[in-house]
Amino acid sequence: MSTNKPANGSLNAVRRTLALARPHLRGQGWIMAGGVAMMLIEVVMRVAEPWPLKIVIDAVTVSLGATEGAAEGQSGASVALLVSCGILLLGFVGVRAIAQYCSTVVFALVGSRVATRLRSRVFSHLQSLGQKYHSRAQHGDNVQRLVGDVGRLQEVAVSAGLPLVGNVITLVVLSIVMMVMDPLLALVVLGSALAYAIMSRSSGRKIVAVSRRTRKSEGQIANAASETFGAIRVVQAYGLEQQRGRTFEHSNERALGQGVASRRLAAGLERGTDVIVGLALAIVLVVGGWRVIEGALTPGDLVIFTTYLKLALRPLKDLAKFTGRIARALASGERVAEVLDERPEIADRDWARPLGELAGGVRGRIEFDRVDVDDGHGRPLFRDLSFRVEPGSKVCVLGPSGAGKSTLAGLLTRVADPVSGRLAIDGVDVRDATLSSLRASVSSVLQEAVLFATSVRENIRFGRLDASDAEVEEAARRALADAFIRELPGGYDTELGDRGATLSGGQRQRIAIARALLRDAPIVILDEATTGLDPESKERVSESIDALTAGRTTISITHDPVTIRTADRVLWIEDGRVAEDGAPDELLASPDSRLSSWLRTASPALAGGAA
Repeated sequence: MSTNKPANGSLNAVRRTLALARPHLRGQGWIMAGGVAMMLIEVVMRVAEPWPLKIVIDAVTVSLGATEGAAEGQSGASVALLVSCGILLLGFVGVRAIAQYCSTVVFALVGSRVATRLRSRVFSHLQSLGQKYHSRAQHGDNVQRLVGDVGRLQEVAVSAGLPLVGNVITLVVLSIVMMVMDPLLALVVLGSALAYAIMSRSSGRKIVAVSRRTRKSEGQIANAASETFGAIRVVQAYGLEQQRGRTFEHSNERALGQGVASRRLAAGLERGTDVIVGLALAIVLVVGGWRVIEGALTPGDLVIFTTYLKLALRPLKDLAKFTGRIARALASGERVAEVLDERPEIADRDWARPLGELAGGVRGRIEFDRVDVDDGHGRPLFRDLSFRVEPGSKVCVLGPSGAGKSTLAGLLTRVADPVSGRLAIDGVDVRDATLSSLRASVSSVLQEAVLFATSVRENIRFGRLDASDAEVEEAARRALADAFIRELPGGYDTELGDRGATLSGGQRQRIAIARALLRDAPIVILDEATTGLDPESKERVSESIDALTAGRTTISITHDPVTIRTADRVLWIEDGRVAEDGAPDELLASPDSRLSSWLRTASPALAGGAA
């Protein structure tokens, strides 16, 4: 039973890999038919190519006096015959070369198109997966799957798969021709194929298993590098270069060992196949030579038979040669399939419609009705959480670390869904609205302003992709970002570095606020938007936030005492429920309130002023 399991696993790997490509072959029928036609022409030319040599050898042997047995009645060599055979051979070789070139180009084109579409599909699917998946996934490994594994599938399909398909067709055709020429010698080919099948059965399973581990280790290498370079400032600041280097080297050495094991197994299979092919040729030479002596075959027949035998056995040699590469491709295919097998946790319901259409226009009234949420590990985070936020009001959400404040805000954009209960915007359950319309109704400004490696203009335009340049610049002016943007070397067209690292924290945050202003959404989420900024930057960012939140429903997760004092309402979240709810002045007036106790510790001066 255990013996069959890996074999079935290998077969499943083939099926899963083929299933990845199948949807993307639509529309490629005619071009693939042309490629197959060129491949068949190449096979015909391969079969025909040895015949001029056979004719010349038989004619020459007759001219030298071999007129008995199979050569009886054949004519001798002549200049015209020799020249004709030379021209014919050259024609066969030329047509075969052209057909092989055309089939290679055609299938390379198809492979590139399939790989491009598959890569886009995987990328889109990864973006659709929720925070639960991305919180546990290794991002470097996902990039490796997206780029390296899909690329390996494409490369192996063209460099190994295409030749193997051509050689297998050649094997079938030549087996038929050889069976007609001499059934006894044709049995040698069948015996060789059987011997290879027995030998490769065990080796192939081992190579596939090792290749799986190798690709996994290569993914860990990519993740270690991605993690290190993504936190390079921390690495350098804490002198962690050697520690991170050891982590990388450990993954690197493990991949090296597994890669060597895979190549050792593949090399053993190749050399074993060479022995099988050599033994088959030796048998054909002995038996075939004896049949020539008996007069059953001509010398040309023996030559053409040995040539056909080498051609027929080429698929075995190629299978051995490409087994390692094909195994690695199957491992890559499985890794890509694993990603596509992940089901999005958050998706539109079949009956979902735009939020504005369902609500008759989005005003921004938010209602949590007995909402239960887990923390991602099965432990309760919120239980029976209920509250309402009126349109246009500003609500500060506070609570101890780990209370779930950011999770609460994420529920509004369906980063996650509650286990039970109902979250509604303007009376509409957010799960009944389309994701695109729901998220278009919310602008988010996070503690870490996420910018992309493109121009400042495009970073702001991500708030609303159809915005004009004038609207982008107006949003920047309202966010108090226009002045410093124009001082950049290229102004609004300045290309930013990775995550906007060339800008200060305050500048990045104001660009993020400009993006949110451009979105013009009725609901705004501020998640520690001013935390970590120096006083001057904080003051400017706060002015930008005032412009963003004016007249909009605002959920602000903050520990800034000034922002709390200017809010319409404070919600204190603790132990999975709303522990305090009220206007900040009312809560601060009560010395026993959580807000008052916290503020006395966090900002004694402001707490004293409140008292």
